[in-house]
Amino acid sequence: MNDSVLVLGANGFIGRRLVHALSAEGYRVVAVTRTPLPPQKGVDLYFGQLREADEFLRALEGCGTLVHAASASTPGSTGGRPLSELHGNLTPSLAMLEALQQRPDVKLLYLSSAGTLYEDHMGPPATERTPIAPRSYHGAGKAAAEHFIHAWHAQGYGTATIVRPTNVYGPEQQLRANFGIIPTCFAKMMHGEPLTVWGDGSVTRDYLYVDDLVDLCLKIVQKPSERSLTTVNASSGESISLNDLFEELEAVAGMPLLRSYDSQRSLDARHISVSSELALSLYGWRASTPLREGLRNTWTWLNSLPA
Repeated sequence: MNDSVLVLGANGFIGRRLVHALSAEGYRVVAVTRTPLPPQKGVDLYFGQLREADEFLRALEGCGTLVHAASASTPGSTGGRPLSELHGNLTPSLAMLEALQQRPDVKLLYLSSAGTLYEDHMGPPATERTPIAPRSYHGAGKAAAEHFIHAWHAQGYGTATIVRPTNVYGPEQQLRANFGIIPTCFAKMMHGEPLTVWGDGSVTRDYLYVDDLVDLCLKIVQKPSERSLTTVNASSGESISLNDLFEELEAVAGMPLLRSYDSQRSLDARHISVSSELALSLYGWRASTPLREGLRNTWTWLNSLPA
């Protein structure tokens, strides 16, 4: 029976929440991770980083779905280093597709990125038909992976859903250099340190609570498999400027966020607004967590950690 779900990046921010949710729904999960995970009922650990087709095939035994939630880079970490995106993300992704050529029964769910793919614009929210124009090598890697998945599907190999989430945040998001503005701001506030803001703080972004994204992933996994390729955005549907986000963070934490402003970075789009109407139409999904509630949950979790 191919009723298990293989999750790449199972110990990442999104991966951990997804593994827990899948297990709670009764799925057997094969969690691919390079670091230990706490024991969970129905979760089998597969230690290592899959980089060859044969490794993927061994890990996929008994699995009917593969969720690719792994990423070895951020937009900032790939600055000036395009080869890091090739070695860190594209090479294992292509090995995965090579393996899936031999397992056309496996349904693929690939987590891409909305915030790094869509063009900087102030017009109507971007839809899945909006042309993509990545500004970072990380975003270019996501675009390349999407195109390879399209080519794999066009050759008749299988079923795939590509999800383009906006800026995902929430409890358990760890600090990473140049990535994750919300945990970065909270950490700066807790330590009384100033935040460097690239630009004047007027850039707008859409912030998606992690459990809302996990809910969409569950709906996709649960939907009966069809030989198709679908791309859907996942967003909260409300964009907010950095300066307004800072005010929300201060209101939740009850303390000021010290900050200084520097020149805008070329890899950052100024305005991102994304529509998730297709996800609503196909899966009955809409983000349900208000920003203030999600920020409050995140702040509570941070304050529960050992000092």
